[in-house]
Amino acid sequence: MLAPRPLIQDIARQIRAHLRSLIAFHLFFTLLASAVWVPLSANTLSGLLHRIGRPVLSNGQILDVALSPWGLIWLLAAVGLSFLVIFLQQAGMMLVVSSPAGNRYRVAMGSLWDVLRRFPALVTLTFLQVGSHLLLAAPFAIGLAHLYHAMLGDIEPYILIHLKPPVLWDFVAIATPILLVLVLLSAALYFRWFLALPSMMLEGLKPIAALERSRELTQGRRFRMALLVVGIALLVIAIPIVFTLGFNALGSALLGQLPERNSVLVPAMLAYLALYIVTTIALTFLGIAANSMLVITLYHRAIGRVAVFRSAAIPQRSGVIAWGAEILLLVFALGQAGWILHGFEINDHVTITAHRGSSLVAPENTLAAMNQAIVDGADYLELDVRLSGDGEVVVSHDNNLSRLTGVDRNISDMTLEEIEQVDVGSYFGDAFVGERIPTFQQILDNAKHRIGLYVELKPTPGTAEQLARQVLAQLKASRMTDHAVIASLSPGVIEMVKGLDDDMRTTLFLQFVLPGALNTTDADIIGLRHTQATPSLLRTIHDSGRGVAVWTVNDIGDMSRYLDMGVDNIITDRPEALTRILEERRGMSDGELLLVKLRNWLRS
Repeated sequence: MLAPRPLIQDIARQIRAHLRSLIAFHLFFTLLASAVWVPLSANTLSGLLHRIGRPVLSNGQILDVALSPWGLIWLLAAVGLSFLVIFLQQAGMMLVVSSPAGNRYRVAMGSLWDVLRRFPALVTLTFLQVGSHLLLAAPFAIGLAHLYHAMLGDIEPYILIHLKPPVLWDFVAIATPILLVLVLLSAALYFRWFLALPSMMLEGLKPIAALERSRELTQGRRFRMALLVVGIALLVIAIPIVFTLGFNALGSALLGQLPERNSVLVPAMLAYLALYIVTTIALTFLGIAANSMLVITLYHRAIGRVAVFRSAAIPQRSGVIAWGAEILLLVFALGQAGWILHGFEINDHVTITAHRGSSLVAPENTLAAMNQAIVDGADYLELDVRLSGDGEVVVSHDNNLSRLTGVDRNISDMTLEEIEQVDVGSYFGDAFVGERIPTFQQILDNAKHRIGLYVELKPTPGTAEQLARQVLAQLKASRMTDHAVIASLSPGVIEMVKGLDDDMRTTLFLQFVLPGALNTTDADIIGLRHTQATPSLLRTIHDSGRGVAVWTVNDIGDMSRYLDMGVDNIITDRPEALTRILEERRGMSDGELLLVKLRNWLRS
């Protein structure tokens, strides 16, 4: 029953036999889901932010809101609705392949109609399945959260990531078997109810009866089913990756042979991008269809026959609607290709910011790293400032000195005189023995007329206002306010800085940007973790009148991609590499630049 090769052959046969009907249903459903689901999720989240009355941007704030009553309600609803969309699409495709042969558009529309007709039952089944998994996971999540708080709660996340202290491995050793038990229990529950959806749709069962029917059909077969499902899922995931790599290599080679005339190159790229988008959509469809066919094929084998579905009602003019959907797909692909190509500006403008100085060749946040950043062509120096125990502004990312010096002391507990005795260069190499933690004033004196400053405030609890006031006062006294940006991970700190000096340029560093969240901050620039940057997000931020900085970008390929996305500032530990890329691009022809930008877009 569960031999892999015949199963894959059956799935492929069903997709071939019902291909046009499946495509038509996929298009109908995608248009309907896009019209309802996307606006619904965005509007409800914006409503949540408005009701809470606070920004939800940084890691800590997202966690706080997610654990609030309203946040939990929205999160659970979002998870449930996401799975409901998947269930609805799977249910429709199962009905398509179980329908008697006929007009493909009428079959597709009839299946969509019956999915909508059985919408309450599908909602109930989704609620039962997703809710059961969440209830199963809840005690494990609570237990792991308490364990994390008890073992790691007092340690800065940055220290955990970079130093990996022994207590972190103790936590991993305890948490791993707990997570493994959760995964095994969740998998057992998932495959117990794996055939509930086809049982409900094709046998007319009510949700609870469908779950019981699935339990009977999967009895004694769940382990083999799990191996098949995971194996086919990995295959489906691998196909688009291989396609993208092949398409990139072949397409770039072919386009590289074209004459470097925009009258030839631009139309060729437009056709190439449109083909890529259409093919990507097709592969996405095949992945969804293969998953649905896997479920229905296993169901047919479990019951020992092929179930037949007859639609209760089929809307009129199905063909007209289907042709309209297919035309819209082509228009969408061409429009997307044109929009992408239009975004390939020939001239690249970006500000180079050295992250804690040139911190790959000199110790971070030191005068040595700063001077190297100036040599490497950086426009700005990014540095972290905090208060010493006696109220002086000093430059250090960590409050605790153990990561760089091995000394387990906090800067907030030390006087400036004690801090100035600390060697933060020896760990980096013999050439930097004796390098000290600089004061903010030393950085200001060294930066004047040489480099701009990106000053990230790192207050300890209760010192944010004092730190902000002193930094602003020192910038003003040194006449550096026009050549500096104040940054923070905290929207509250940015709001405080704006309250003290509304003309001061500010950057809010974010881990995530949620719909509606930009309306909650007065920051002039949004700093994104570079893995979160996308063309659509950049467009949203730019449309709000703000600049975009990405951090921390050290890979040359990533630097090139973000240049092409149109970011305003790249924060990097390797300013010399970014300077070199910009110089190389200035020496390229328009045709060469277009090809570089196309390859970068494909990699993104």
